[in-house]
Amino acid sequence: MKKLTRKEEEIMNLFWDNGAMFVRELLGHYQEPKPHFNTLSTMVRTLEANGYLSHKAYGNTYQYFPVVKREDYAGSTVGGIISSYFNNSYMSVVSSFVKEEKISVDELKELIEQIENGKK
Repeated sequence: MKKLTRKEEEIMNLFWDNGAMFVRELLGHYQEPKPHFNTLSTMVRTLEANGYLSHKAYGNTYQYFPVVKREDYAGSTVGGIISSYFNNSYMSVVSSFVKEEKISVDELKELIEQIENGKK
């Protein structure tokens, strides 16, 4: 799955939060200064070409909707980071969090307990 730019991710978050929309409706979710309609339309069509959105035609206008779930994109993004920066080792990620005190040992024990209980 191709990584989204910051602007593309912003657009996808609006679709994930609001469901199917026409570009004009999408534009309504932006604060001032709003992007130009044509710029937003081009970005939406690019997201469609990259497989993130699809559309339903209503005459000569299109209503776009997400075809990739937010969870699926988030999972692929996290996997890419782990692959790129941690030599594909999830153990290295967790170890890094513990070393940098982003997660405590007690929280780690709780997580292990939740995993073990979930497997039963």
